[in-house]
Amino acid sequence: MRRCAVPELPPTEIVTTTAGTASHSHHLSPAFPGRAPWGTAGKLRAWQQRAMDKYLQAQPRDFLAVATPGAGKTTFALTLASWLLHHHVVQQVTVVAPTEHLKKQWAEAAARIGIKLDPEYSAGPLGKDYDGIAITYAGVGVRPMLHRNRVEQRKTLVILDEIHHAGDSKSWGEACLEAFEPATRRLALTGTPFRSDTNPIPFVAYEEGDDGIRRSSADYTYGYGSALADNVVRPVIFMSYSGNMRWRTKAGDEIAARLGEPMTKDAVSQAWRTALDPRGEWMPAVLRAADQRLTEVRKAIPDAGALVIAADQDSARAYAKLIREITGDKATVVLSDDTGASKNIDEFSRNTDRWMVAVRMVSEGVDVPRLAVGVYATTISTPLFFAQAVGRFVRSRRRGETASVFLPTIPDLLGFANEMERERDHVLDKPKKEGEEDPYAESEKEMEEANREQDEDTGEQDMLPFEALESDAVFDRVTYNGAEFGMQAHPGSEEEQDYLGIPGLLEPDQVQLLLQKRQARQIAHSRKKPAEEADLLEMPAERRPVVSHKEMMELRKRLNNLVGAYVHQSGKPHGVIHTELRRVCGGPPSAEATAGQLSQRIEKVQEWATRMR
Repeated sequence: MRRCAVPELPPTEIVTTTAGTASHSHHLSPAFPGRAPWGTAGKLRAWQQRAMDKYLQAQPRDFLAVATPGAGKTTFALTLASWLLHHHVVQQVTVVAPTEHLKKQWAEAAARIGIKLDPEYSAGPLGKDYDGIAITYAGVGVRPMLHRNRVEQRKTLVILDEIHHAGDSKSWGEACLEAFEPATRRLALTGTPFRSDTNPIPFVAYEEGDDGIRRSSADYTYGYGSALADNVVRPVIFMSYSGNMRWRTKAGDEIAARLGEPMTKDAVSQAWRTALDPRGEWMPAVLRAADQRLTEVRKAIPDAGALVIAADQDSARAYAKLIREITGDKATVVLSDDTGASKNIDEFSRNTDRWMVAVRMVSEGVDVPRLAVGVYATTISTPLFFAQAVGRFVRSRRRGETASVFLPTIPDLLGFANEMERERDHVLDKPKKEGEEDPYAESEKEMEEANREQDEDTGEQDMLPFEALESDAVFDRVTYNGAEFGMQAHPGSEEEQDYLGIPGLLEPDQVQLLLQKRQARQIAHSRKKPAEEADLLEMPAERRPVVSHKEMMELRKRLNNLVGAYVHQSGKPHGVIHTELRRVCGGPPSAEATAGQLSQRIEKVQEWATRMR
């Protein structure tokens, strides 16, 4: 194929598609910005123009563009598609999207610049009025040869939206390779080029590093940090809530723990599920706080909306009911198997209603720019899903808008929040040494084995369903720009209201300054109280006990050593002693006990040993 010339692409150039429709780029709204971000020139955003320039200079067959959610990947892709069609480099376009809703959204966005895509295509010849089709990855997986034949018959640009989804299953990846291997050009887009697994992503180049591990290599990257500096996305304020949880395990044990305390992975998961139970007190308290935050934001952004990302359909309906009770307003509920799901999202994006509740449906790619407040009410803890979920709230419409996301105090989530500006690559090879990323992984495994041998019955009892018993919420901290502000406060307290009342229109540096001032005020207020009057919630961070993962390991190890010594002194088996400690001191098995519970058992077994001397 003859390479065409590489002229400068003025953003205002009139492009004519194969459908014969002319359009100016200033008609590219809302998916296309009507003007550049502040401080840049032309109609395309600065990063979009740079990416266009790089593509046109190289004219590659494959191009991977990584841009943070909300930056405008659709703009870049369709502008490039217009150029390739106009210069007869390709004759048709195929867009592959993760969901049915996104497929239709792509077709609507393309139509605004005169590219007509058929989102309902299933088989047979394409209508003469169309320039191409929009299809899902699942659709490609069903009939890859159908799409391969189309690609072979005419020069095709294939746009693979959120291409990491092509690695969701082996069959999808293989189908994409089979269908689009003959394509003239392939443009891969993603906001998150990393996956939690090692499934290779089709048409993505991997380069081996000095450590021997292959990582994805993007042709152009525009991360969240760069987009924030350019005022293309909103700064995100993460508001985390802790609280006391109580639940009954499958083994029938009742366990109490506090969100954020060092616990085993199983205990963290169960405490998290307890917090999200709509029948407890945690979710109503957090929804009430989020609604207060929304009210504050709407003073500056009158149409601002809020979204709850729920774990399942039953929870979504229950959260919608809670929102109705708290606010008096009905929430829009979006369920993936609801035939009207896409219509509900579109209506919510256009109206001024306050709340929407969705199950994953709005976690990726769906453009509802007025969303400014979010509640992360799902137990999905992968960096991919978290980044895509937060991406729903960062789309900036005017300078100074901020986003607020409420989440439980779960270490993984707080880690993701602290790394918002970190650019990631997809790692294809697993680390050579198991557990090398966690220096305590091996110790943790050994302790689990010890507890399994020495603790009370774990698998001999009849297994009962997990049951959340009760929960409460405590304002914990604010995470912003990799730093943490504030300290624990009761819901409804003056301290909590201070953070919920942060203005909705602020520059990023103003957010940082305001958080620092409010934290200083909160600490000063707390220090006025005598130490004996201040409970854990009101103590400043430097006066609160801190127990690390390593310290928890040491406590468990010390307890097991003391129990082992007492076995020889008393003649009783390990399991009997552990059971007696639990009966006297209360609490769950030592593997799930808190630092305070472990310390109490250590004191008790020491007391027993002293008495026997």
